[in-house]
Amino acid sequence: MAGVKQSKCPVCRKPKSVDFAPFCSAGCKDRDLLQWLGEGYKVPGPPVSPDQLADHFAGESGRDGES
Repeated sequence: MAGVKQSKCPVCRKPKSVDFAPFCSAGCKDRDLLQWLGEGYKVPGPPVSPDQLADHFAGESGRDGES
């Protein structure tokens, strides 16, 4: 098919694999996970303290109609 772009791995830019989509391999999938776990990737915004997180999630107990 002319004009159809194949998606590329967000880590190494090789063509993605159906088995590891959107990555090309298990290695790139693991590298991406390690970036998130090791704080290599960050979501923009002000820092949040552990106490603020605890308060936020404690307030979600009544979510989805539960009381």
